[in-house]
Amino acid sequence: MIADGIPASGTGTLKTAVRVRGVTKTFGVGDSRTVALKAADFETREGELHLVVGPSGCGKTTLLSVVAGTLEWEAGEIEVLGTRLNGLKKSAITAFRGRHIGFIFQQFNLIPTLTCIENVSVPLLLNGVHRRPAEAKAAELLSRVGLGDKGAKRPTELSGGQQQRVAIARALSHEPRLIICDEPTSALDRETGHHIMDLLSTAARAPGRCVIIVTHDPRTYGYADRITEMEDGRVRRVMEGGDLRQFIEAHS
Repeated sequence: MIADGIPASGTGTLKTAVRVRGVTKTFGVGDSRTVALKAADFETREGELHLVVGPSGCGKTTLLSVVAGTLEWEAGEIEVLGTRLNGLKKSAITAFRGRHIGFIFQQFNLIPTLTCIENVSVPLLLNGVHRRPAEAKAAELLSRVGLGDKGAKRPTELSGGQQQRVAIARALSHEPRLIICDEPTSALDRETGHHIMDLLSTAARAPGRCVIIVTHDPRTYGYADRITEMEDGRVRRVMEGGDLRQFIEAHS
């Protein structure tokens, strides 16, 4: 995080975590056809917290969705954590995603009939962890995001900001190597937002791990090792070092 004096990741010494080359994704057909990604290129490294910014509709969330394999794409190549997604069956991509990718959604996507501890336990249970240790790990993570006393509550009993923190705990629960976040601080106050970004920054620096965040929130910019700016379905520029500092200062 530049704001804390940690230098940006940067000089080619870190292993590539995600590589996207010439990826095109369209929605609709005929007159309603929209090209969301236009031969887009993107790359991020292990040990990096990487922000993706740009105006609404520029392709940011679509980019993360094809990287995660939740959306099919028409052209181009995607490699994630050393695995080439092109040509993999849907079942193989689903299994890969369940083991190695954690999601923090803007709309939370919590299961309303489950308690907070049960929601956070879900990825662990899906990966074969027994219920008791899964719920113990979930309780620990809820404490880390400041919700140690909310484990027995259901999502409908929490504020939007609290639901977001449960979603973040869930994304971290199975210690995924790639964490993908869509506006993780959008529903949070300043103090809580900084606390969550501290957690994500720490997570990004675990061995072999990477965090990618789509955001419109300038409060998050100082945590980035690099920032990719998108426009009209393509990457406009990638900022690190001095360029990144100038961008942060311009938006502070």
